[in-house]
Amino acid sequence: MIHEIFPVGMLGCNCSVIGDESTRQALVIDPDDEIERILDMLKRHQLTLQQIIVTHAHIDHVGGAMKLKRATGAPILLNKNDYALLKMLDVQAAWIGTASPGAVEIDQSLEDQDAIHCGSIHAVAMHTPGHTEGSTCLYFPSEQKLIAGDTLFAGSIGRTDLPGGSFNKIITSLHDRVLALPDETVVVPGHGPLTTIGEERQSNPFLVKR
Repeated sequence: MIHEIFPVGMLGCNCSVIGDESTRQALVIDPDDEIERILDMLKRHQLTLQQIIVTHAHIDHVGGAMKLKRATGAPILLNKNDYALLKMLDVQAAWIGTASPGAVEIDQSLEDQDAIHCGSIHAVAMHTPGHTEGSTCLYFPSEQKLIAGDTLFAGSIGRTDLPGGSFNKIITSLHDRVLALPDETVVVPGHGPLTTIGEERQSNPFLVKR
């Protein structure tokens, strides 16, 4: 599996380009900005984009989705519980002092346990509300890899003080869903360095035994 991870946008969102080496089909997850850079990465690996997946509807994860859709024709997937946040992109832009990306049109709601296929690559959507109502992680069982959006970080968890956030919900999502994954699972957070489930289970102050 090809997996390129690089920060994009003013808040350094970890964008993932995932490709199947045999079919050259690809997914892009959380394309905030720097769309030309994403397109260059697809071209470098000779990949054809099949889907654009957004882990949640904060501007620093969804801001470039429509530009990427227009450039490639790939559909955008986002859990429907975050559609209300999409209507607040102008407000979100004002919060961080940037221009609004305009309206974002979602092609399909990404539901809990939905299967994502990209050539021979298989992922499962995990609805993990708390950071936002629609926050979703993607688990790749064969690779033991979790793309966590802003649900889990190295040493921390997603903030819950923004619209749609709930501390109780994110703690429940983490303990009931995320920590059910094997310790060896590599976690790709929405921002910052990679970690593992085992490392976070042992040392993350929010995840040690309650």
